[in-house]
Amino acid sequence: MKVLTPFTITAADSETRTITGQIVQFDTPANASTGKVLFKAGSLVPASVKLNLEHDSARPIGKSIGMELSPDGKSINATFKISKTTAGTDAIQEAMDGLRDGFSVEANVSDHGFNEDGTMVVNKAELVGVALTHKPAFDQARVSHVAATTDETPEPTAAPDENPTEGEPVDTTTEKTEAPAVETVEASQHMIQANRPAPLFTKPRSPIVNLGTWMEHSIKAKLNPMSDSAIYVAAANDDLGTTNPAFNPTRQLTEVINALSNGTRGAIDAISRGTLPDAGLQFEIPKITQIAEVDPVAEGGAVTNTGIESSYISVPVTRFAGRNILTTEIIDRSSPDFFNELVRIMGSSMAFAQNKYVANQIKTDSNRVSGTHANTAAGLIAYTSEANVAVYSGTQRFARNILVSPGQWQNIMGYNDGGTPLFQAYFPQNQAGQVNGQSQRGLVLGLNFYVDNSGEFTGTADDSMVVLEPDAFTWYESGNFRLDVNKPSDGTVEISLNSYGACATKIANGGQMNNV
Repeated sequence: MKVLTPFTITAADSETRTITGQIVQFDTPANASTGKVLFKAGSLVPASVKLNLEHDSARPIGKSIGMELSPDGKSINATFKISKTTAGTDAIQEAMDGLRDGFSVEANVSDHGFNEDGTMVVNKAELVGVALTHKPAFDQARVSHVAATTDETPEPTAAPDENPTEGEPVDTTTEKTEAPAVETVEASQHMIQANRPAPLFTKPRSPIVNLGTWMEHSIKAKLNPMSDSAIYVAAANDDLGTTNPAFNPTRQLTEVINALSNGTRGAIDAISRGTLPDAGLQFEIPKITQIAEVDPVAEGGAVTNTGIESSYISVPVTRFAGRNILTTEIIDRSSPDFFNELVRIMGSSMAFAQNKYVANQIKTDSNRVSGTHANTAAGLIAYTSEANVAVYSGTQRFARNILVSPGQWQNIMGYNDGGTPLFQAYFPQNQAGQVNGQSQRGLVLGLNFYVDNSGEFTGTADDSMVVLEPDAFTWYESGNFRLDVNKPSDGTVEISLNSYGACATKIANGGQMNNV
């Protein structure tokens, strides 16, 4: 088991190119890659290791030249010599400026246990590396000072008194003599030398301007780590997005794959949204199953004692993943537009899969109205009227949305009164709502109108429409998608897209499907 734990830097010296700080503190909980972790005293011993950037072993910037236990044995302090590279110079400057000012140890744990609160207690581990990171374990664990090559300033030497004391004879004879040759002597002089600023450098002109070009050159870098593409990708990945957002793959991903607002997730848009918890493969939501009763009480009468009861809804977290395998020929002979289109298509596929998952759960868990209603304008009015009342009775809330199949969408657009469409009218005397062929959204009989494109709601028979109270169902999803590029041993390149989501059915009566 490998544990990554952040700690603090205490000094950065740009002259000697060293960074010094505490890399681990014993018997103190800290945030690690596995959660809360506590290293017992003596669980780690000093070792000669490399220093990398943000736990990327492919980006080493230095090596330890000194590492020892603190006098009280409660921590390990280390000094790293930083290589004379562009990345090394940048790392020193970032540490001095407080931008990347934390240490994070990398340790292989061989003996550990857990406290009652879930904190991992490490009894024995091997120190295998240290990373320079922007996020230490504690907010107060930051650079405390910047060390520079500084010595004391010499005291000025008093010049001999050139003014004679009153009463002393003054020699007014001027004697012309040759001035002695001045001997150049290199004295031991104390100097004050502040840290010189890091040398300026210019990034190579990069062809990476969006996520598609980033993917293209990431693939080529995987195929040939010594290519120019590897340099372009390293520069793009090292940029934090402060100067050019296009060089930030994560930010570009959320902009290009806009599955939250591209209008292709009708089922998800028809219900409420939530943020997925940051850990675990399932989570629980408390649900009230009985409330306290309140009754009129006569003077001196007894009060009914009815306690509130609750249960929990367990919601599983689902991973949504897809991949695309490309051959070397496609990679070498494709234009950047191909990679942009590939990202767009994979994002659309992700949205479709999530929408189908949610639509299936809505259809499975919702109830069906008891009355039968034909596929006519009058039948639609009767169905929505009954469904509205059923939703309110079962949830104590008002229905606000209706989700329909493409077939029912066609029916609704065709409903008319003497040739005048009912749902494309703008006049007060005929304003039941508006639905047209240019949008998947509209308004029908006071309900927000959504069309499901996942294939779960189909045809015009039973269960082809559902009236919803949106809070009865909630879609939880993580804020980021993850795009990965891998190079298998067969010479192809694999592109994968991953995300996590969960759908919670909170009140089944909040969905009322049609009955034809």
